[in-house]
Amino acid sequence: MTLLKKINRVLLVLLVLLVCLLLHSSLLRASSRPKPSDHWKNLGHAARVPAERASEDPVVPVVICASEERIGATMAVINSVYSNTDASVFFYIVTLRDTVKLTRQYIVKTKLKGIAYKILEFNPMVLKGKVKPDSSRPELLHPLNFVRFYLPLLDIKHKRVIYLDDDVIVQGDILDLFNMKLKPGHAAAFSTDCDLPSTHEMVRSIGMQTTYMGFLDYRKEEVRDLGIDPRDCSFNPGVFVADVREWKKQKITKQLEKWMEENFRHNIYSSAMAGGVATPPMLIVFHDKYTTMDPLWHVRHMGWSPDARYSEKFLQEAHLLHWNGPFKPWHYPAVHLDLWERWFIPDPSRKFSLVRQKRDS
Repeated sequence: MTLLKKINRVLLVLLVLLVCLLLHSSLLRASSRPKPSDHWKNLGHAARVPAERASEDPVVPVVICASEERIGATMAVINSVYSNTDASVFFYIVTLRDTVKLTRQYIVKTKLKGIAYKILEFNPMVLKGKVKPDSSRPELLHPLNFVRFYLPLLDIKHKRVIYLDDDVIVQGDILDLFNMKLKPGHAAAFSTDCDLPSTHEMVRSIGMQTTYMGFLDYRKEEVRDLGIDPRDCSFNPGVFVADVREWKKQKITKQLEKWMEENFRHNIYSSAMAGGVATPPMLIVFHDKYTTMDPLWHVRHMGWSPDARYSEKFLQEAHLLHWNGPFKPWHYPAVHLDLWERWFIPDPSRKFSLVRQKRDS
């Protein structure tokens, strides 16, 4: 009888241990389930993302994309930002899976190894059913061109961020841009296409569009129903300040996706017409709902002609230069190459290289 009791005790202990093991395994599985933000995996270095500090010494978060084809351009932007400020800057670098290693190596093997950053992986499947192929300028359909739509879904720990395209150079102190005031209820600040008299001659000379007429097809009923005057000034979404909480509150991403899907079905704009398919949804969603930036923080149209130039005096006053258009400063021909090339850092992997005019021997 005594032996039977001992056996029963042992069995009871084993049963309790088995139950505990099953509970632990169940909890572990629950904690490892993927979250929605797993479309953008955190692949940054071990450094902790700094919390926002007091107003006198803030962290300036900058979001920028890094594609394999233009990785050197991204690093030039980062170098120009980092070199022209004493503020603490944190870079959120968004890329595709195949470019993660190249991005990290470019940083750790160059003078940029001291920057604070986090690499986020973007899953292009989020764009399925929202972007249709268009051969006029295929580079404008690159998945990373739409990252700006998804700011609240990125693994960002800051309330306000600056978004920069990879074909810009920052000449001013990025802290000044970060500290600008956004009007109540506004989720973003942009620079309008009618805001700087010094650029008007350049815009006219290259035939650039500066109104909604140049971006939306007003022959379509869906566009006319918006009630937007086709003569209203457009803006370029390649540089902007965003209030992430307000963006999320207003469901900006959902609104942008709605217009992407609308264009997918009814072709209310095209990359040939608008110079890209990322700008029109922004123009629609943010119409009359954005704060205007200081225009010197977005001097653009520098990549629309290999000949049209701004004056040297005006360029020296500009805080940010944008080579939007097909003539990029890492290729040839292009204008004001010296202003871009001073920030270029050679690729340690030698996959990215500058294209320059061949000189006669």
